[in-house]
Amino acid sequence: MSVEPRSLPMAEHVVGKRSPVTCQLKCANACLAPVPNTSDNSTFRDIAGAALTRRSILGLAGAGAITVATAVAAGSPAAAATPTGRRTRPGMSFRPIDPVAKTVDSLSVPDGWRWDPIIRWGDPVLSGAPKFDPSNQSAAAQAMQFGYNNDYTDIITTDRRRREGLLVCNHEYVNPAIMYPPTLSDAEQREISLAAHGFSVVELERPRAGKPWRTKDVRKARRNRRITGSTPFALDGPAAGSELLRTKSDPAGREALGTLGNCSGGTTPWGTILSGEENFNGYFRTDGTSAADKRYGLKDAASSYGFETIDPRFDARSGTGYENEPNRFGWVVEIDPHDPHSTPVKHTALGRLKHEGANVILSDAGKAVTYMGDDERFDYLYKFVSSGTYRPGDDRAAREHNKSLLSQGSLYVARFSGDSPAGEIDGTGTLPADGEFDGSGEWIALTDNGRSLVPGMSIEEVLVHTRLAGDKVGATKMDRCEDVQPSLQTGKVYVVCTNNTDRGKAGKEGATEPNPRNANKHGHIVELTEIGDQSSTRFAWSLVLVAGDPAAADTYFAGYPKDKVSSISCPDNVAFDSLGDLWIATDGMPSAIGLADGLFRMPLSGAERGHVEQFLAVPQDAETCGPVVHDEDGLVFVAVQHPGEEGTWDEQRSYFPDYVGRKARKGEWKGPRPSIVQVYRS
Repeated sequence: MSVEPRSLPMAEHVVGKRSPVTCQLKCANACLAPVPNTSDNSTFRDIAGAALTRRSILGLAGAGAITVATAVAAGSPAAAATPTGRRTRPGMSFRPIDPVAKTVDSLSVPDGWRWDPIIRWGDPVLSGAPKFDPSNQSAAAQAMQFGYNNDYTDIITTDRRRREGLLVCNHEYVNPAIMYPPTLSDAEQREISLAAHGFSVVELERPRAGKPWRTKDVRKARRNRRITGSTPFALDGPAAGSELLRTKSDPAGREALGTLGNCSGGTTPWGTILSGEENFNGYFRTDGTSAADKRYGLKDAASSYGFETIDPRFDARSGTGYENEPNRFGWVVEIDPHDPHSTPVKHTALGRLKHEGANVILSDAGKAVTYMGDDERFDYLYKFVSSGTYRPGDDRAAREHNKSLLSQGSLYVARFSGDSPAGEIDGTGTLPADGEFDGSGEWIALTDNGRSLVPGMSIEEVLVHTRLAGDKVGATKMDRCEDVQPSLQTGKVYVVCTNNTDRGKAGKEGATEPNPRNANKHGHIVELTEIGDQSSTRFAWSLVLVAGDPAAADTYFAGYPKDKVSSISCPDNVAFDSLGDLWIATDGMPSAIGLADGLFRMPLSGAERGHVEQFLAVPQDAETCGPVVHDEDGLVFVAVQHPGEEGTWDEQRSYFPDYVGRKARKGEWKGPRPSIVQVYRS
């Protein structure tokens, strides 16, 4: 099933995402399909006039003071920026790199820094894994090796001396055109591809704290694990067992096989990993006629990978007995990386959508509050508040209790209002008269502890068809909510809207104050402040970044001087360092701005608030994913996804990370390998 890039549809890709290869394989050409959200929700302008101003609603929170149960002490006050714009506040120091052309096939880091791969596609994860040899690959081998296209990543220290750890990573999708030789049959390629999805858990070690990590010998790494597209998952929560989740292979509706399309994620306060099943629709063939099928982009056409030809569950057309199989994907999944024998879980209480990820923070009362975005044009922002409360401690009883927190609670969707006159939001990105894109908002409850609050929909329908529930209650259409991360220092929540080139097109919603640019190809980041603690139903918001070329009039860097910031476009995944600075990974800069994707730091407080500086750039065709910043160790980690994605088996476009190239010796691979990379001082 080799995919030839020249045969893929090209129109419109250059204005939004990345390449036609990514669009077909990752999201089933979502940007070329009709927008799934055709609801006639009240537009932003209909409700803006009734909005409280952001400033007045912040006053309700005691001058903006937020108490967060998991907050840590704030860092030292930021010093004023020097005339040159050089950073003077404490923290990890580096000289920002210059922008890198999209055709450069290297990983670029600041002067005085170096990088090494920790693990690459095909490296052994389980004892007995054969040596990586893509010319002689098999599904059995791939199920024991590191999977393809690594995305969400975390590095968890597991001992007091900080010499041992776990690397946990998901594998979002595959690219058969550059992975497999033509000698492999279509069936073999599809079986390997299914095994290349899922998760890897890998034990790490190092000589002492502060040093770079290396993988532990797999023969001694008892917690190493591979989860694939066929691994059993438990379905839990109010929709588990529902008729909407039953198939002829699972008439009870309580066990789903595999996880697919996993994008970003989060690490919970109790040490488990969450990940969002995002573009699951491209894996299935359905009748494509129901309202739910259309709302989720499911259709009667061959799937992106042809898995229906090797496994009947991917053919969900009427009469197959697998009509509900697509309903068993699109969830937030939770895995316990500390227990390789544990059963991973799909949490129905958190709703079914194209989850980019999920991130948890504890409320004052100890509720687990989970923030989630639906990564689709004109779709919604969500949060979940658990019924139960967090139990401190690392003992088995506490961990098992905490692992149940996402099984029961209340699900909300966001409605935004602005405090600027409608005429000042004209789609050009020009700031309104008050100098900010800002306003207030409310969380609209869809469920309440296992009870539906949406008229005409049962609890099972709300959770399985969550997008339809959001339509009914009039949620605000956003520009592709990707990562949604709460700061553990301030409690503020950062909603990353990567882009939406359809905004303002004929028949589609135009600019709104939380999405202020038509044909938005560069994206923006919303800073959301809950009024009260994290379980509140009211919030204030403002845009902290409106991305793009700093020289352009429609960009905004939290008020920081634009001649001192780095160009940035298509923000995607984010992470925080110990000071509370935001690190932003991008996905789409090559097509949007002509530059390689990268990782950027942006302080959120003090005189340097909004001072975007580029830390690294990834190789040709690659995307920056899964950023992790351990500044106390002087280490930064990224998942380099789909390097050389537009190549073919015979004509590779990247040789990252080994750069073997055309002079490959026997047994060496002369092509790209998605990898987890660590960056540290040389």
